[in-house]
Amino acid sequence: LLNPTQEEDLCAPAPAPAHVSIPLVNEHQLTAATGGAELSCYRCTVPFGVVVLIAGVVVTAVAYSFNSHGSTISYFGLVLLSAGLLLLAASVACWRVRVGRRKERRRESQTTLVAPRKSIFGERLPPGQQR
Repeated sequence: LLNPTQEEDLCAPAPAPAHVSIPLVNEHQLTAATGGAELSCYRCTVPFGVVVLIAGVVVTAVAYSFNSHGSTISYFGLVLLSAGLLLLAASVACWRVRVGRRKERRRESQTTLVAPRKSIFGERLPPGQQR
C-alpha cells in the first residue's frame, strides 16, 4: 500500500523536460568529423548500386521465369532494378562533378603560378609576344 505522500507524488504533473539545443555544424567541422567521406559519395554508391542492380536482375528473372507478370515480386524486381540504375547514375554524376572541380582547381593553381613576362629593360618583349 502507498502512504499519502506517495499518492500525491503519483498525481503530481511531471516536470517539463529541459530545453535541448542542438549545435549547428559547419562544413569544416563535418569534414573533420567524417574524415572527408562526404566528398566521396560515388565511392559509396557504386558498391550499393551494383548489389541492388544484381538483386534486381535476379528477382526480376525469377519472377518472369514463373510467368508472374504483374505480381508483387515482379514489381519488386523492377523497383530494385530501377534503384540500382539510379544509384549507379548518381555515382557517375558525383564522380563527374568531382573531376570537374579537380580540373578547375588545377587550372586556378596554374594561372596563379604563371605571371606575365615583362622586360626590365623597357618595352622589349620576347619574340612571338605582341602588345
